[in-house]
Parts: sequence; structure tokens; C-alpha cells
Amino acid sequence: MTATQDTPVTRTPGTGHVRVEGRDKVTGAARYTGDLPFTGLAHGRLVLSAIARGRIRAVEADRVLAMPGVLAVLHHGNAPRLMTDYMSVTGPPDPVLALFQHDRVPYVGWPVALVVAETLEQAAEAAAALEVAYEAEPHDVVFSADHPGTVTPANSMMPAELVKGDVEAELAASAFVVDQEYTTPEEYHTALEPHATTARWDGDRLDVVDSNQGTHWVANDLAQLFSLDPASVRVRSEHVGGGFGSKGVRPNQVAATMAAAVLRRPVRVALTRRQTFALVGYRSPTAQRVRLGADADGRLRALDHRGHSATSTVHDFLELSAASGRSLYDADAHSTVHRLLRLDVPTPTFVRAPGEAPGSFALESAIDELAEKAGLDPIELRARNEPAVGPVSGLPFGSRNLLACFEEGARRFGWAGRDPRPGVRREGRWLLGTGTAAAIFGCHSAPSTAAVTAEADGTFTVRVNAADIGTGARTAMVVVAADTLEVAPDRIRIHIADSDLSPATFAGGSMGTRSWGWAVAAAAGELRERLALGGGIPPEGITVRSDTTEAVRALSQKERHSFGAQFAEVAVDTATGEVRVRRMLGMFAAGRIVNPLTARNQFVGGMTWGISMALHEEAVRDPASGGLVGADLAGYHVASNADVPLIEADWVHDPDPDDPIGIKGIGEVGIVGAAAAIANAVWHATGARQRHLPIRPDRVLSAGAGTGPE
Repeated sequence: MTATQDTPVTRTPGTGHVRVEGRDKVTGAARYTGDLPFTGLAHGRLVLSAIARGRIRAVEADRVLAMPGVLAVLHHGNAPRLMTDYMSVTGPPDPVLALFQHDRVPYVGWPVALVVAETLEQAAEAAAALEVAYEAEPHDVVFSADHPGTVTPANSMMPAELVKGDVEAELAASAFVVDQEYTTPEEYHTALEPHATTARWDGDRLDVVDSNQGTHWVANDLAQLFSLDPASVRVRSEHVGGGFGSKGVRPNQVAATMAAAVLRRPVRVALTRRQTFALVGYRSPTAQRVRLGADADGRLRALDHRGHSATSTVHDFLELSAASGRSLYDADAHSTVHRLLRLDVPTPTFVRAPGEAPGSFALESAIDELAEKAGLDPIELRARNEPAVGPVSGLPFGSRNLLACFEEGARRFGWAGRDPRPGVRREGRWLLGTGTAAAIFGCHSAPSTAAVTAEADGTFTVRVNAADIGTGARTAMVVVAADTLEVAPDRIRIHIADSDLSPATFAGGSMGTRSWGWAVAAAAGELRERLALGGGIPPEGITVRSDTTEAVRALSQKERHSFGAQFAEVAVDTATGEVRVRRMLGMFAAGRIVNPLTARNQFVGGMTWGISMALHEEAVRDPASGGLVGADLAGYHVASNADVPLIEADWVHDPDPDDPIGIKGIGEVGIVGAAAAIANAVWHATGARQRHLPIRPDRVLSAGAGTGPE
């Protein structure tokens, strides 16, 4: 069989396709970074600081070096020098990557040493025995919106402050006003697979096997940190057990590379679960004040959203919690401001829907409160404030089908029969309520390349440096190629996650499938046209390469977003304050859905995280020590199977007219608004507002569950 033969297509575009690596994963054949064997492999264990601020006075390494199997103890006194003044893919790198370059300690959990031994057990025992003497200084880890040290940062991924119109005047003229503060705690990624890296030198070439969200990203940073020719660094990341924003460039990669350079043998550094709570970022706590003013018809006159978040003293990361309001609702006056507080804590980072997840809890709760005051159905209030163009930018929308999500979602959820009065539905000791919220997440494209080869045996090989962090990206690229080539998916072979492949963007910002798919479709489309001209396939095959850089740059200026409508029903125990989510529905407008099976998995996963965010997740920092209390999965609670009810996720027709295959992005919009929908449902059940996450039983009881509206 040749690639030009007319063979039947076994997949109808738009139907689901099982994960191409699914069998390997369920049978254990898929090996992750920590599973791979290497001859002569040594193991490294990081030692983290026990103080929140100060200096290292001494690292007592001699006794540890005498322990069985110990090969080296690296610290600021003997570590190789690194090049730290460089620019990463996402901007200036976090100084935590400058391992062992000085004696300063800016927070509990800062890496102070690396112990390398013949076995993992020997490394762990020696690391626990290493004594480090410190000179401690007073520290501050307490976050609050009224802290005197808050600042508005100059550098962020989008403007920290945007103002249109006179908010104060519009609020004063409003018939209905909401003015409330909402808070969210520190939240952590807790990916199933902890971070792990194996580094080895093959002559003058650095070979790294790693768990990450972008091999070019990691290879680029390692090359700069160690002053290497980028062509001499190879990073591979075939299987990744979750990332959610945490698996960028992290200390484990730098530590493994440094130790391999010193010992000239393969070294693996795998973070423990507790270490991931200090070394790979988290979602900052937020304190958000939302002020809404509306006229007698419920039309917004003013939208004022002020978000406060925390960061470390060594690196700024801003949680843009107020930014989504700039695109969601029309108003005569808009003001969105972000403030940052630098504390003696680790640096936060991107966590699934950074900004939008905590920001939607505040804004969508406030919108619900406004609907209550105005005597309007929450969906009707949103419809009355639907913008025709970007409310602040004035730009046209690429496509905007938010109201279609609410309309179809309300029909499926049974919203029309809802009694708007709170606290009236009861089943024994349980109060029942329903709530809704809007979801939004930006839709972006990044330049990427791909290569597609028609092989002489009738198959096709796709090479694209995508990262599959459990999202199904590998399968999505097979589907895109098969649909473009008009062949069955089983004729497609795919290679991903290897920095030796030509450049492509990382997995983040819900732009991976959109960006990689664009490049794959471009190469596959040109290849199909060439094959249509006829002729044989040489033994080496026929390869077409694509580069979307110019096409992405040529995109017209528009506001591009994925949208959604979240619906939740809860039951609240009036005796204990327990909240149980009974059912959830999410309707989304997120472009062309390439593979319904993995897409629904992503939406349901995001909504499940929304349950976890609403009811369970809360990291607590000890003011005395500066460290986390219960930095593990026993002390940090996430939703378990028993907490997750029937969740339904679906979508409306919403292809992006500016994308060659109509893709937007789905990885993050599923969590947005989910916590707010649950919180709004709790109000509907109890008559008491919950403005602080998580919605713990003690908070429900103290708010007076079942006592009626506030």
C-alpha cells in the first residue's frame, strides 16, 4: 500500500478517538522520567532551608561525605558558577534556578545543598543527616490586602492597571451597588507525578530526560545557565503525569545537570512530594475587592475590581485576578487594578487558569449578589450586560458565544424551574440550592513548526515538539494530521517532546493544541497537495515542513477567548455545615473540538478542580516558622472520588474563524467560574453568602446556614 492509494477513512471528523498511548499507560508500558534505567545512575536529593530569611553560616558536609555511598555534597561554597543574567521564554527567570550561587536564604524551602549518592535511599538518608547552620533574620509571611508594603508592579504579562471612565461617579449614580471583598488561599498544583530529571553527558553533549511542559523551554534555559551551545543540549519528555503550570524550568533540572557535570555520570534528581510545595510554585493567595454599580434595569454603570496577591522578595509574579472582567461585561466605567505584596515566601507561578480561576470566584460571586439586589435572574443580568465589542479594548471579538452557553446550559440543567428565593428547598436536614457563573479564558497562538512525512509503506510520520502533560495532545495531533490528510488515524505515527525536533511552543495558556495543530495542519495540507500530483514515494519518504511564525504575526487585532457557563447544585447540612455538590454542568464555547473524548476529559477535570477549590483546597502558612503546615497530600486536601458527583460537560458550535482549523483552547476554561457557581449555589441553599474560599463547614455554620438572607 502506498500513501497515494485510495484507502477508506475510518474516522469521521468530530468523533472521538481513544488516546494513542492509552494502552501503554494502563498496562505500565509507558515509562515516566523516574522509571527509566541508566547505567551508572547516581541519585541526588536536595536539602532545603529551615529558616524563612537569613544567611547560611556553614554546611557541615564532612560527616555526610563519609556515609555509605555518598559521592558529593554541593552547596554555595563549592558549586560550579552559573550564568544567571539571561531571559527565559516567560521573562526573567526565578532566582531559585541559580542554585548554590550565594549564601542568602529568602524563604523556607530555598535549596541550600544537593547530596548525591549511589542509591536513592543513601541520598535520602545523607540529606536528612546534613547539618546546615544559619544566621536567621526576622521574616514576614502574613498576606493581607491592607499590608503597607503593597505595590503595583511595572512588569507583568498584561497591564496591571486599566481604567475607562469615572467609576466613582457611576457608582454614586447607580440604583444598585455591590461592594464586597472576596479571598482565596494559597493553592497547589499537586500533579500526580512529582518533578524528576535525569541528566547525563554524552561527550560534550548534555542529554536530559525530564518531566516538563516544553522541552525547548528547558533546553534553552539549561544552555544559558551552564553557558552551553544550545545545539549541545537535548531534552526529552515523552510522558508527563500532570503539570498544570508547575513543570517549566525548576531546580531539579539544574541540580541534576550540575551534579552530572561534576561527577561525569548520570544523575537523577526527583523531588519529594513535600519539596514540590516549596520548589515548583503555587497559586498566590488573593484578596479582591469588587464594586459593581447598576441602573434600575440592571445595566452595569461601573465595574471596579481590585486584586491583591503575594510574591517572594526575589522575584515578582503577579496573579492577574481582575483582568478577565475587562472582557466579560459591558459597563460605562471600568477599573481593574492589581497590587502585589512581597513576602518571605516562595515565588508563585502559573496554576491552571492563572488569574481567571480566583478572579472569577470574586467577580461571578459579585454578579450574583447584584442580581439578587436588582431582583433579576442571574442569567438575565448577564445577558443585559453582554458587550458587542471588548468593553475596555474596543476590539471586535473573534467569536463570542457565551449567551449560547447559558441558554443551552439552562435548558439542560432545568434552570427555568428554579425558585429564586434562597433557603426554601429542603430534604430533611439538607438545604438545596443551585448556582451559575460565567467562564472565560484568553485564546492565544504561538509560532510553532512541524514536519509531516509520507512514508513509502503508506504511513505518515508527524514530528512536532508538543508536550503531552496528560491532556491528550499526542492524540489531538494525530487526529489533526489524519483529518487534513484524509486518512485513517492508524496510519499516523507521531514523535513529540524532544528538543531535537524543530521549535514549537510549550504546553501552557491553553494554546498548545491550537499552536501545534496549526503547524501540523499546514504541513499536512501541503503534503496532501503534493501527493495529489501523483508519482511514487521514495524510500526516504516525502517530507513537508511548516513554520507558522509569519501567519501568527499576521493575525488581526481582536479579542479572542473561550467561554463557558457553569451550573451547580449543592446540598448543605444545617447541622454540620457540610456542603456536598450533587451535580454540575458546564457548557463551553471553545472553538472546534478536535477530539471529543479528551476534550470532555479536560472540561470535567477543570470542573472537578473547581469543586476542590470551592470546598477543600487551603494551604496554611505558619507565621512563626514561615513554612507550610501539612505540606503533603495528607494535610493539603484535594477533592477525592467521594467528593465528585455526576459532572456533565458539553459545548456549543463555536469554530474560530481566524484559526485554520477552528481551534481555540480548552485546557483552562473548565475551572473558571466553577467555584463561583458552587458558592452561588450555597447562597441559594442557605441564604448566607460565602466570600472566602474554601467553603468550610465552620464558615457555613458561622454564616448561619438556613437562617435566611443576610
